[in-house]
Amino acid sequence: MATAGIGGLVAGAGFAQPGFAAAAASAVDAAAVPKDITAKATKKYSIATVVKLDGIAWFDRMRVGVKQFGADNGHDTWMVGPSQADAAAQVGIVETLIAQGVDAICIVPFSVEAVEPVLQKARDRGIIVISHEASNLQATDYDIEAFDNHAYGAKLMENLGQQMGGEGKYIATVGSLTSTSQNEWIDGAVAYQVKNFPKMSQATQRIETNDDAATDYNKLKEILTTYPDLRGILGAPMPTSAGAGRLIAERGLKGKLFFSGTGLVSVAGQYLKDGDIDYIQFWDPAIAGYAMNVLAVMALAKKPIKAGLNLGLKGYEDIKNNDPKRPNVFAGQGWVGVTKANMGEYNF
Repeated sequence: MATAGIGGLVAGAGFAQPGFAAAAASAVDAAAVPKDITAKATKKYSIATVVKLDGIAWFDRMRVGVKQFGADNGHDTWMVGPSQADAAAQVGIVETLIAQGVDAICIVPFSVEAVEPVLQKARDRGIIVISHEASNLQATDYDIEAFDNHAYGAKLMENLGQQMGGEGKYIATVGSLTSTSQNEWIDGAVAYQVKNFPKMSQATQRIETNDDAATDYNKLKEILTTYPDLRGILGAPMPTSAGAGRLIAERGLKGKLFFSGTGLVSVAGQYLKDGDIDYIQFWDPAIAGYAMNVLAVMALAKKPIKAGLNLGLKGYEDIKNNDPKRPNVFAGQGWVGVTKANMGEYNF
């Protein structure tokens, strides 16, 4: 989900629920989180959250939730990530945390395959591992997703298909071809398209953008040159929202080329306002960061974690297990859709 080089656009101040009002300083209403699940009265734990890429809007926002959890519950929590989206660099960070002897590692992997061995090493050392955007990760104690990935993608396609009038060629972007969650979003979108918009078709295979805004924009330009009749862009990684908006604005393609995908108002808001793109979807990374840390402390305190658990967080009031073969993988209902009409409610 990470992006890089979004023209200096970064996340703003935190917000409170409901409505994600930008004026508040906290991401989570701590009073709504059941105190019996956070184990506040137990020992102080050290919990590191390792993200794909540090220093950009999405993970700046996640840091808000990570830090708030520590402040709310008396634990030592912090966030760290590589300066560029690089699997080897992320592995190196985990190795350092293992050497430091942290109690738990929460992680949003850039490549599940790359981190499997080092996370298993962490678990072998008694370190709890909690993952996000990694539903196929094996070396994890618990994985918490913001939502069902296929349903998220289906909603994106529902919107894109409506914009395109159910006809024409579209392309889909992913940050990495090994990013399980993003590829599952696209899987869900394509399945919805085949069933509901049979006159639409993919122009080419999925476009890998490396979660980088400049790469995303340049690849979109190349695709448009190759497929001048392109009518739709489906964006799994957040940078595509800005790249598509910029391309549509520069080429004067408003009303001719359409976008639906993951984005943040702080990154793509101007394009929503100007009508270059009509729809973005996202979940609050601050709440996701808080949720990972809740599960970490619960696991450390050996508290039961199961379907139906209410974490007291918006979108995580009734977490589900959608795969009986993976009883440690849970999903909330934590995503929202944003248009020009309601973008003011989500400006963080």
